[in-house]
Amino acid sequence: MKEESILKDKSYKFAVRIVRLAQFLQQKKNEFVLSKQTLRRGTAFGALIKEAEYAQSNADFISKFSKLLVLNS
Repeated sequence: MKEESILKDKSYKFAVRIVRLAQFLQQKKNEFVLSKQTLRRGTAFGALIKEAEYAQSNADFISKFSKLLVLNS
């Protein structure tokens, strides 16, 4: 049985919303710089969560997961 991860699920849904927002900004508002920054920043959460999932030790996990806190501030 596959274990569900609330954090991964929510970060995926958030990334999908960010992609749609970036598309809206590009297509309807002709805003390209802000949309690219939003897309890069909003989809980084999922990548960082995935990276932390495969940490080699507890210290490595904390180090990788702390990047989320820095990204969020």
